[in-house]
Amino acid sequence: MTAPKIFGIAGWKNSGKTGLAVRLVTEFTRRGYSISTIKHAHHDFDIDKVGADSYRHRQAGAHEVTIVSGTRYAIMHELRGAPEPAFEEILARLAPCDLVLIEGYKREPIPKIEARRLEAANREPLAPTDPHICAIAADHAVVDTSLPVFDLDNTGAIADFIAAVVGLGQVSA
Repeated sequence: MTAPKIFGIAGWKNSGKTGLAVRLVTEFTRRGYSISTIKHAHHDFDIDKVGADSYRHRQAGAHEVTIVSGTRYAIMHELRGAPEPAFEEILARLAPCDLVLIEGYKREPIPKIEARRLEAANREPLAPTDPHICAIAADHAVVDTSLPVFDLDNTGAIADFIAAVVGLGQVSA
């Protein structure tokens, strides 16, 4: 099996990463591609409701809890003190698709675009110290770079750029 095509969206908190990721998933899906995403959270998170059966299974000590319905399934894996899995381990668990968009994981050595917004919590550019950043998407003028710069809202042009960088071929009908 060939490795999936991967492209990341990096940036500080409130830099527009999630909005860009959502627009790109919508755009690539509209173009007929199968897209998966991986989102890295820097904090404890929960996708389960307190009191739900699956929550009770986890609270009882289950290592993995899988919830399955006619429309979706989710597998929650409790680390129970074990270290966070490596990026490659998470990637290996995904079903085959045309492109995996990564939000976060700003230190991974994958091609990525840096999202920048004037409202971001931290405005220090990532690109100068990350050779894997191959473009910048911003809501303001960016002058001190030789990288391609896109308007943060120009989803079509950003999608075209990503498709070119990862070698996303035509959708097979």
